[in-house]
This record gives sequence, C-alpha cells and structure tokens, in this order.
Amino acid sequence: MYGLVQVAGVIDAAEAELLTGCGVDWLGFPLRLPVHREDLTEEAAAEVIGGIEPPHRAVLITYESRAADIGAFCTRLGTGAVQLHGNVPAAELRALKELRPELLVVKSLIVRPGNLAELIASVERTQEWVDAFITDTFDPATGAEGATGLVHDWSVSAELVRLSPRPVILAGGLTPDNVAAAIGTVHPAGVDAHTALEDRAGRKSRGKVFRFVANAREAFAQVPRPGG
Repeated sequence: MYGLVQVAGVIDAAEAELLTGCGVDWLGFPLRLPVHREDLTEEAAAEVIGGIEPPHRAVLITYESRAADIGAFCTRLGTGAVQLHGNVPAAELRALKELRPELLVVKSLIVRPGNLAELIASVERTQEWVDAFITDTFDPATGAEGATGLVHDWSVSAELVRLSPRPVILAGGLTPDNVAAAIGTVHPAGVDAHTALEDRAGRKSRGKVFRFVANAREAFAQVPRPGG
C-alpha cells in the first residue's frame, strides 16, 4: 500500500476518468453522510464504480456503523473497499471482517486538539479488524469529521504512523503545494485529498490533480519505506 494516492468526492464517470488518467490510485465516494452534501446518488455511484478498472480502486466513504449495513452497502455499490468515518465499535469491525473477510477496511482517526491518547487507544482497540487507518481533521465550526479542507497537527499523524501496526493514510487539507512537506513530516503510507483539488465549479481540476499526484510521487520516492 505504500505510496498510495487517493482522491475523494468523485462526481461522475468523466471525473473518475480524469483522476485515473492523472495517476490516482484510489477514488473515494462519500455517501450517507450526516454533515456534507453528497456528490452523486447511490445509483450513479454504482454505475461509475462499475467502470473503474484495476489497478485503480473505488472506495466507499461512509458513516454507517453496523457491520450488516456496511457489507450490504458495499455489495450494492459493487466495491471491495470501504472507509469508515463513523463511530464504529470494535465488535462491529470484527463482525464486518467475519461477514466480508475479503473487504478492505480503512478506519478513520479524526484529529482534534489534545486527543492523541484517545487516537492511540482507538488504534489498539481496532487494529486487528482493519487493514489501514486514515487520519483526518475535525471542524469544530460544522462538526464535520473529514472533508473539512483543514490541516491538523502533522506531529499527531506522525506519531500514529510510528505506533500503528497498520498502514496510515494522511488526509486533511492536503494540496499540491503542501503534500510533499506532509509526506516528509509524517511518512504516511498514502495521502488523500478532496476539496483542495476542485475548481470554482466544484469539479476536480486536471492541473491541480496532476500536480498533487506528481508532487506526492516525488516525495514518496525520497522517504524510506517502513521497515526498510
């Protein structure tokens, strides 16, 4: 998973093609969200996901928290990967892995001021039942947990990378201009961007996506891989 680039908030098939053409690895589809407006319907998402071919991968991003609901939602969309931003108990994560052992599960770790100990405890409690973690930023103004466009304290993510036995993806306010510094500071397994790659119309900008991917790839090439 090292060197992964994910871009979230895919609007339609044309945008998916733009992202894969720029070298994005994973394409994120946020759905069933308590705060943010959804970019497309579940029916439209399933159609777009059906057109994404390996090695690229579609990732459902959701706040669903029950194993049965998560598994059924992934089946409905036709995706084998899910990113969970809700308060999912470890028992539900275990049940999800038992229900869908082939499903790639990424669990969010939402960074707020002063909550490093809480995040470490979450890693210890859930690591057995997830394939990776993703750190993102809490917005106190809206209550949003992720897709806020806000940068958090990268030293928190760096410590989670150091302690976690699972890969950690870094998100939260990443742009073409700061992604290299973020990778050099945090040493994550991957990076994720969303709002900073959009134009004024809310669509992904080819130029911004291309620069983000290129700068991320260059930075990953200069950072030693974990264990090596």
